Amino acid sequence: MRTDRFTLRPLRAGDEEALFPTLSDEAQCLYLSSPAFASPEDLWGWLAEPDWPGRTWIAEDGEGRVAGRFVAVPAHEDGVLEIGYITCLDRQGEGVARECTAALIEHLLATGTRKLIAEVDVENTPSMRLLERLGFTREALFREYETTHKGLCDVAIYGLLASDARPSK
Repeated sequence: MRTDRFTLRPLRAGDEEALFPTLSDEAQCLYLSSPAFASPEDLWGWLAEPDWPGRTWIAEDGEGRVAGRFVAVPAHEDGVLEIGYITCLDRQGEGVARECTAALIEHLLATGTRKLIAEVDVENTPSMRLLERLGFTREALFREYETTHKGLCDVAIYGLLASDARPSK
């Protein structure tokens, strides 16, 4: 996949080095299901987990610098995928998440996905705003839904039907 500024390509060995400064930072991992990673090797074990059913795309700029990670994971039934994203610490505020998530949405819906969902910690206001700007609707609020490294979390579920999607440009 390509956007105006990025190529979204599959994960490959070495990406853990580029993602480690972000995913080793406690503040950046606050809304992830796992805590900050202690080493690039631990991070690689998580990124390349052989039994994980999802797909990963790495956003890379024209100079080959990694800008973020974007994922799609099968949800509760065929045709429904859960998406996720994280922008590298040094690229935050540049619109990477908006641009690359919009491209991912367009790609997934064009390949037959009927619905996309995203689970968001209700304290993660920037992520909820991004999803809403991209056309997602908040469909549910699950109180005390998940226990993560930061404790018990309330989670909002956002959804986007293929029939409701608007073009990204």
